[in-house]
Parts: sequence; structure tokens; C-alpha cells
Amino acid sequence: MKNIGENVVRIEAEALRALADRIGGPMAASFQHAVDLMFSCAGRVVVTGMGKSGLIARKIAATLSSTGTPALYLHPVDALHGDLGMVVRGDVVLALSASGETEEILSLLATIKRLQVPLIAMTGDESFGTITSAGKEKSNAAYKSARSTHTSTLAAAADVALDCSIAEEACALGLAPTASTTTMLALGDALAVTLSEKRGFKEEDFANLHPGGKLGKKLARVESLMHSGEALPRVTPQTKMPDVIYEMSRKKLGVTAVVEGDRLVGLISDGDLRRLLEKRGKDVLDLTAAEAMTKNPKTIAAAKFAATALALMEEKKITSLMVVDESGKLEGIVHLHDLWTTELV
Repeated sequence: MKNIGENVVRIEAEALRALADRIGGPMAASFQHAVDLMFSCAGRVVVTGMGKSGLIARKIAATLSSTGTPALYLHPVDALHGDLGMVVRGDVVLALSASGETEEILSLLATIKRLQVPLIAMTGDESFGTITSAGKEKSNAAYKSARSTHTSTLAAAADVALDCSIAEEACALGLAPTASTTTMLALGDALAVTLSEKRGFKEEDFANLHPGGKLGKKLARVESLMHSGEALPRVTPQTKMPDVIYEMSRKKLGVTAVVEGDRLVGLISDGDLRRLLEKRGKDVLDLTAAEAMTKNPKTIAAAKFAATALALMEEKKITSLMVVDESGKLEGIVHLHDLWTTELV
């Protein structure tokens, strides 16, 4: 049984290696054409497929959407019964079919052509190329001479046909979609990531599209975790130490900001109080906040990631950061305890 599992993985790995060779070689122009069509798309990338190809199509649509390319999955049967209205001029259709002869997808071609929507096909045709509406295929002659020259109906109708052909399925019967669906999935990922790079998609953009779950927690921003408003401990430079201690105790953060108006001028922490008590004893109570505070405390912007705040706390060996805007106006306080919810600590 172990050898069977190993063989399945090796067959699929070989299919992926062959796909990588095609993308880097004879299929490079077609791949780039597909990327350009999706990049310049004014609407959405509509991904469709039946059966196992449909499941892969759903994943590709989800990956495109989460990496900055608006996309949706359209079930071809639902499309034939009214949902084809989801496809409008300005969209791009990405159709998956191992055979290239899936009846439900072929039934959509007339409407796709009528709407003048570009069509990208992923099929198992053992050929590649950019196929124009006139049916003319631009390809590498040497490559094609070694492969089948048969072109499926879907590939022939497409503006760009991408080759997802495989030498064999990993199934012992050679029937269950295994290596073929793995190849389609990898090609979809290749398109999505290439588009993401072309768009200049950044970590910040990824965070905005993943507000929930573990990813969302790890990409949380300081502004979503900080204490602000009434929960924010603050005193003025003239505040006497008994009132400073009361404010720190009442807000339960072990720290208070010292502000003039809204501008941060200093910070007093539990550690500062302990050191002052050791040095001056009960005379500490006669001090003002300005006399006890730490000037120029470490700060962070509200838009920064929680991971950045944590790294700064660890570097400076502190447990809280003042959150300020560009002008130095105090906006909040983020505490190490707040970062526990992000699963970073």
C-alpha cells in the first residue's frame, strides 16, 4: 500500500514538472497572454468547470479573489438555467475541461462570443497555443510535431488555450481525475500568483482581504487591538502622583500616557513607579507626572501590523506601546496582553 501512495505522488509530481517545463518553454507566450487578459479585465474573472474540474475551478476563483483579482465561480449547469447573466461584457471567462468537450461548457460558448468576452481554456489537449477566433493556432512547430495535433472544441473556441495534458492519471485504472486535476490546480495558482505580482499586491492588501480566522489574527493591525477613548489611561504633566496612580489602577493597563492637549509628551509605567519608590520613598507622592514620566516613549502607528508591534516590544523589552499619528497626537495604547489574541505570542 505504501508503494501505491508513493507512486501516486510521483506520477503527479512528474505531471507538475512537465507543466512547469511547458510554462517556461513552448507555452510561455500563451501563459503570458492569459495573464495579460486577466490583468486588463475591467470586470471579473468568471471561472467555470464541471465535476472534478468544477471543484478545481472553485479553488482557482477563490485564490484569484484572495490575491487581488476579482473572480467568481459559475456552475455551467446553473449558467444554462439563468445564471449566465452573471457574465457581462468586460469580464474574462476561464473554462476548465479535461476533455475540452464538456457539453455544459460548450453550450455557453455562443453567449460568451456574443458578449465578446475573452475566453481562456484549460484543457487536456496535447497541444498548446494562442487560438484566435478564426481558429488559427500560433505554436511551436517542433513541439507540436511531437504531440497530438487534435484540438478540442473548447480549445479551438478560446482566445487562449492552456495545455493541462498529462502522461497518465495516478489512478490504477487511469480513470479517476488525479494528476489532471492537480495540474489544473497548479496552473490556476501560477496564473493567480503571477497576476498578484503584476498588480504589486502587498502584505497590506492581503491582510485587508483576510480579516477573519488565523490569517486575519496574524495580520491584525494595531488599530483593531489598541485601547482608546475612555479605556485609554491619560494624565496631564501637572497631575499629582496620587491621581496618576489612581488612573493607572482604574484603567488596569499598568501604564498611563502623559499628554498636553492631545499630544503625547511622556509615559509612566508600573516599573517607573517602583524605581521612583526605591529612590525617593514616600516623597514620590509629592511629584507631578512631568517629574516622574519617561520622555519620548516608544510609539507605533495605528496602521502597523500587530506583528510589528510585538517585534518592537521584544526588541525594547517593554510591555506596551503608545499609538500616535504623524503629528504625535495620542490615539491609543497597545499592550502585550492584547497581542495574545492574535496567536503571535
